Amino acid sequence: MQVVRIEPLTIAGFAPFGEVISCKGHDFFHINDAHTERYNAIVTTQKYGQAEIGISIFRNIKTSKVPFNIKMLEKHPQGSQAFVPMSGQAFLIVVAPALNDDCPDLSQIRAFLSDGTQGVNYSVNTWHHPLLTLESPSDFAVIDRIGTGHNCDVFEFDLAIQIGE
Repeated sequence: MQVVRIEPLTIAGFAPFGEVISCKGHDFFHINDAHTERYNAIVTTQKYGQAEIGISIFRNIKTSKVPFNIKMLEKHPQGSQAFVPMSGQAFLIVVAPALNDDCPDLSQIRAFLSDGTQGVNYSVNTWHHPLLTLESPSDFAVIDRIGTGHNCDVFEFDLAIQIGE
């Protein structure tokens, strides 16, 4: 069985899949009479077609215990998708590069651990697993495309892949 080790979430490590949403590692400027540091446009959302960018709240009510197995990944061809933790709880991010337009490269799956202050923005067409939280409930602000048309491709695989030791 393929085993994917969990690594810390860093800007450089996650760059092939999108952006890390965090103050750490980003520049800022002062606003509001120097009472506030503004970390401006850390990420930009992407969308295609007739759509809007919406902010939703996802509440994950099922937790994962490491190690665990996955048997699917999904991607969004019409827009990026950002997850910002609201509960300050660590969560797992599982991603893979594309092998081709229709499937991920399962031999290159990576797993990252957010420290609970870091969010992620999946680039358009980034293969990823749905939310994986270690505590429950966990709330996330989700910024993504809201519109008509197909925007979620799912790839299911027969052999489970283990995340964690």
